[in-house]
Amino acid sequence: MKKPMEKHLTLREKILENIRDAIVSGSLKGGSRVSEPELAERYGISRTPIREAFRQLESEGYLTVIPRRGAVVSEFSPKDVEEFYAIKSIMEGYAARRACENLSEKDLDRLQGINNKLAELAKIGNINLFFKIHSDFHELFIKAADNEKLRELIARLVTKFQRLRFTSLSLPGRMVVSVQEHEKIIAAFRKKDADLAETLVRKNAEYGGQVLMTGTSSAKIC
Repeated sequence: MKKPMEKHLTLREKILENIRDAIVSGSLKGGSRVSEPELAERYGISRTPIREAFRQLESEGYLTVIPRRGAVVSEFSPKDVEEFYAIKSIMEGYAARRACENLSEKDLDRLQGINNKLAELAKIGNINLFFKIHSDFHELFIKAADNEKLRELIARLVTKFQRLRFTSLSLPGRMVVSVQEHEKIIAAFRKKDADLAETLVRKNAEYGGQVLMTGTSSAKIC
């Protein structure tokens, strides 16, 4: 019973990654249809894992599932990008301020360890693993803010706009800059400088939106 389940999960992850990559690279444009039957035929599987992958991609903001039409690639306007990063910067900045007094030496060492790993991944350009571990960095200090409602709101927001964050970090040089920004944030946490920590985290989020806007020439983020 275990092997079919492992195979099922592997296929689902493969489908997720392939569709994500196609959208981020621009191979799949905003508004274009993603065919469930075609994917089922290509991978030689039933539609169940594909539907599961579609649900996951919809929750991350990559796809929109429309009744009787199926899944289409979501479109984000410049206003969507601006609003997302504005809200993210405010909430994460506040979380950093609250976390400043709560982060232990062990937490700070963990943040440093995560950022060291991110530096290695940036060198080899592994965006998929970089993105996952990058989220761990932010989740650590957000959890240390000790405000569960805030943590839930941030989690809900970033999940819905996962695609924007991934695309932003995929732009040339962005991973390296992210590591450098994290180093400054860690230093502020070590000094327990709440004002500086909040400012840096807010600027970090705002910069993510700025590079996404300037790195995209189209009117919509497709």
